Amino acid sequence: MKAVRMVKPGQPLEMQEVSVPHVGAKDVLVKVKAAGICRSDVHYRAGTSPVHPLPMTLGHEVAGVIEEVGPAVRNVKVGDRVCLHYLVTCGDCRYCAMGSEQFCTSGSMIGKYQDGGYAECIVVPSRNAIPLPDEIPFEQGAVMMCSSATSLHALNKAELKPGESVAVFGVGGLGISAVQLARAFGALDVYAVDINADKLKLAESYGAVPVNASIADPVAEIRRLTGGQGVDVALELVGLPQTVKQAVHSLAVFGRAVLVGIADQPFELNSYQDIILKEAQIIGCSDHLLQELPLLVELVRRGVLDLSQIVTRTVPLDAEAINAALDDLEAFGPEVRTVITP
Repeated sequence: MKAVRMVKPGQPLEMQEVSVPHVGAKDVLVKVKAAGICRSDVHYRAGTSPVHPLPMTLGHEVAGVIEEVGPAVRNVKVGDRVCLHYLVTCGDCRYCAMGSEQFCTSGSMIGKYQDGGYAECIVVPSRNAIPLPDEIPFEQGAVMMCSSATSLHALNKAELKPGESVAVFGVGGLGISAVQLARAFGALDVYAVDINADKLKLAESYGAVPVNASIADPVAEIRRLTGGQGVDVALELVGLPQTVKQAVHSLAVFGRAVLVGIADQPFELNSYQDIILKEAQIIGCSDHLLQELPLLVELVRRGVLDLSQIVTRTVPLDAEAINAALDDLEAFGPEVRTVITP
């Protein structure tokens, strides 16, 4: 089968012919119908976030149709439409037992530590196959598995309460989901911070107050809009030292900044002025949880979370097209989310 693979850090991905993966007793073989191109894949290709072993098929946002099931599989069947939870875990260690499987002691991740969805087919444990309702297109099912799921987990980590205010730094794939989910969970005001006017316009259509960081200091603007108070929750989805500091500086008393974006540079804060004086919190957010996905799927099925405008471009399973999409992401281009449709 065909697969677009990372061969060496810092180099373009390459198309290769590989064997169809073996299906174990508790596994399913999924024919890929859609695979999202995530900003994390930019960091993987660059070597900022290590991928091993190489070569590796990237792609952790995956949706498709089950083509084969192992003899011990009972929860899904051939022909089912599914989207894939990208964390492959043991289910038995203390982190899995406490519902925090992203820290599984023997865990893996598709598209980073085992072959992912930039391919015609993929094998995963059957528990990773989440039923995808007919109402949800495969392209939306794919991006839901990372951008939307991570935004949901970030808001859960922030312990967002009804009536609070939220600032979303970066309104790409994650940010547009975060804006909608924050409003669905009762945020009174949601501020969308970006430098791209089109993305801000899209965020505004979902009820956010746009803050264009290319023409104004976003911290000063957020404080002006909140009467000098700042926001209760800030989600940092970009991964730049500048936006991390802006997220923290935008917080109100008792505010919580949740860091999601992958950064390869340190950032500096004044511990007294920025944290202690306000009893603010900085919270790390790693991936998301299997237990969060059924609610997420239902929110999309009911239209509470609208993903119809998040997928702004599709490309074929072609190395040149995929590398070009990654280049655009690396340059903070205009596309919200690009999806591969093999």
